[in-house]
Amino acid sequence: MPHPKRKFSKSRTAKRRTHYKAEAPTLTTCQTTGAIHLPHRAYTVDGNVYYNGKVLIEKAAVA
Repeated sequence: MPHPKRKFSKSRTAKRRTHYKAEAPTLTTCQTTGAIHLPHRAYTVDGNVYYNGKVLIEKAAVA
């Protein structure tokens, strides 16, 4: 018996894949430091690690 060459047509596959697209990440600005970062992530400013506007890890003093 004959079989179809493809299970789905190219246009049907392309219609489904139109929703797969890259989006720009959402960024927030820290009110304490003014740094731009991803929300709910720790970020560094001048060697210090911040989260939610507070210092988590301070940069070690170099003697």
